[in-house]
Amino acid sequence: MKESELSTEPVGQNLIKLISNLCFSVFVFSVLIFAVIAITYQPPDPWLESAPALTKLFTQTENATFKNDDSILKTGEDLLAVPVPAVPPALALNPITETVIEKSEEKISNLSLKSDCEEVKVVNCSDPRVLLTVEKFNLKTFKSIVFLEYQTPVNGTKPDECDAAWRFRNKKEKSWRKYRDFRRFKFGIGETCTYKVVHASGWHSGINARRPRNRPNTIRSGGNPKLALPIRDEEINDTIPTLGSEMNFRKGKYLYYARGGDYCKGMNHYLWSFLCGLGEAMYLNRTFVMDLSTCLSATYNPSNKDEEGKDFRFYFDFEHLKEVASIVEESEFLRDWKKWDRGHKRRVPVKNVKTYKVTPMQLKKDKSTIIWRQFDAPEPENYWYRVCEGQTAKYIQRPWHALWKSKRLMNIVTEISGQMDWDFDAVHVVRGEKAQNKELWPHLDSDTSPDVLLMKLKEMIQPWRNLYVATNEPFYNYFDKLRSQYKVHLLDDYKELWSNTSEWYNETTLLNDGKPVEFDGYMRVAVDTEVLYRAKTRVETFYNLTKDCKDGINTC
Repeated sequence: MKESELSTEPVGQNLIKLISNLCFSVFVFSVLIFAVIAITYQPPDPWLESAPALTKLFTQTENATFKNDDSILKTGEDLLAVPVPAVPPALALNPITETVIEKSEEKISNLSLKSDCEEVKVVNCSDPRVLLTVEKFNLKTFKSIVFLEYQTPVNGTKPDECDAAWRFRNKKEKSWRKYRDFRRFKFGIGETCTYKVVHASGWHSGINARRPRNRPNTIRSGGNPKLALPIRDEEINDTIPTLGSEMNFRKGKYLYYARGGDYCKGMNHYLWSFLCGLGEAMYLNRTFVMDLSTCLSATYNPSNKDEEGKDFRFYFDFEHLKEVASIVEESEFLRDWKKWDRGHKRRVPVKNVKTYKVTPMQLKKDKSTIIWRQFDAPEPENYWYRVCEGQTAKYIQRPWHALWKSKRLMNIVTEISGQMDWDFDAVHVVRGEKAQNKELWPHLDSDTSPDVLLMKLKEMIQPWRNLYVATNEPFYNYFDKLRSQYKVHLLDDYKELWSNTSEWYNETTLLNDGKPVEFDGYMRVAVDTEVLYRAKTRVETFYNLTKDCKDGINTC
């Protein structure tokens, strides 16, 4: 009996060991699968649609159901999935908060006013308590603003007035750029002989605190009058970088995209392709050769014709792009390339890539100085973004963080928002071709008619609020019925901001070799987009005003 028990015991132990080993193997295998998934997973691009959806959009024919919304133009500072870029040390400023103000008050607590309030009968604008009063008033009044720095207030036009200037940023903007405002404040005396703001004037009203204008001497030595230089935003530096010496050029590694079928397409298409090329350059650790000449699509042109020769810097922040990406301007690059080949027996090594099907992964170890991608095939085979399709999408991430809208356009956005004291609501009304196409959007035209629009807005926005209307509707008076209930603002109400006396006009003319620049459709969409995003309440066409699908019938 005992011998039988002894003989069966090893078999039971072996069975237990076998089951244990099998379970452990399954566990290890599961861990390995999870690790592989975690390593190979790539998050989607932070765009309005997924990468496959946009690729499908750009390759479909004109008769396709899916249509792109060109009435909105998003860039890096608008996208939630894009990380906030690090502030350059030279531009780093600590926001002025209640805590900062309290510390400042402690430092001047020994400067208490006399009990009879004699010394405040005439306001001393350089008194630090005046500035603290302005700071506290602004923090309480403008909740959507981050205040970065103030200048010492200066005298207004009356004894109880001071003009104050400060730099700020809207909380909804993800860039580190700074903007400037200056306003006039009327002061009174509080119960404890402290200053209080009795009245604050509107946007840019404190003209005595306006930044000094750097102007040349108005008279030449010969006595002839000299024209004053145009006013410029000193914080914009969009000069074209140079490679320097021939050896600097030769030591570099470049990715050069020849012009493809993307040229003269819509702006969203252009950006999708441009960021594909820039993303590949970053993946290959190469300098991207960039053509600053863009084409205005007929969609945005009153003449309904494509217009070439537009400068990239009219629309986007070239200074920021230079700071976060390695780029060289195309004409500078070609000049240095030709100069090297003319002066040396050994030409620059060039890798010609004839098709987008040659992937960035295949080019990763290429040692040529220049990788030259050419796009000579018919559309849609000659679109830049084709390089980033398929498996490549797992390796190339479009650098949305590198692309911001032009600071010049953002100054207009800030001006419009500031004139409404940052206290406004907005409605995005999509009309244009979509409203005319009854097959794809059967209800859009009627759902955005003035009467229906007013009825629906009453349910969402309080009466007599500032209401900004971002729209592609060409007729200015189309929204007049809304004026019976709201203080309506349209982009065309602010034409003086790009007129021939504006700062924008002066700066873009200077950038364009002295030739005036038209405030075109691309620019209108960019400004409309950014003002819309700064509204306290935002009403969208395809989510609030109509049941039609954004991209056409049966696409919801």
